[in-house]
Amino acid sequence: MPRFIRTVDLETTGSRPPAHAVCEIGWQDVVEQPDRTWEVGGEDGFIICDPERDIPPVTQAVHHLTDEDVKGCPVFRDVAPEVLRPGPDCIGLAAHRVTFESRFCTPELTGGLPWVCTWKSALRCFPDSPSFSNQVLKYWRKPEGLDRQRALPVHRAFPDAYTTAFHLRDMLNMVGPDELFAWNEEPGLLPRVPRGELRGTKWGELSDAELTPLLRDRDVDIRFSASREMERRTGLPATEKREKQGVLL
Repeated sequence: MPRFIRTVDLETTGSRPPAHAVCEIGWQDVVEQPDRTWEVGGEDGFIICDPERDIPPVTQAVHHLTDEDVKGCPVFRDVAPEVLRPGPDCIGLAAHRVTFESRFCTPELTGGLPWVCTWKSALRCFPDSPSFSNQVLKYWRKPEGLDRQRALPVHRAFPDAYTTAFHLRDMLNMVGPDELFAWNEEPGLLPRVPRGELRGTKWGELSDAELTPLLRDRDVDIRFSASREMERRTGLPATEKREKQGVLL
């Protein structure tokens, strides 16, 4: 059987388990072809889950799943293993913001499969994108073969997983899975300063005086990106450690 990576997306009652829980999981596989290219294919689907708590109105307004929709559905912990551990040919999982999905898709449920974060990978593969959200990438890149109707409505688990799979396919065909797995273990390498007075400025356009304070920024992605630019300029490792991203930004 060919190797594949399973793209997953969750809709939840909020962002912080165990206070919050999953109310839908969707997935779409990206499969390696005999010529070693990758294509969207294989299995796909979604399961609505009972989060065993009320869905806040502000969250219902995002994904439009109501308490009535999820009542009597299976709970996430019972269905997650069959989705997240689909067999030995699955070499990894992918999500557009792994720091979010991995809070709920724990190693206990995934069997310890490695992750690809398509947000982090998009920063490197598509640095000229005006934004790096799943939906902006969809409309900016216009991935070949993506069925717009299958990608709707947004903020539902299957359409979002389906959209992410097309970004993943193109990234896999650019650099391969090993590089994508490795990038997930580092903070995001931002192509531009993301906020403040210097927002939108490319790192190489900053003066040393502008760059130096960003090495101490509270945002791990900014620190990491600034340190990489300092390394480029000096040829020496920056003092900032390349720490793993530990928070959802």
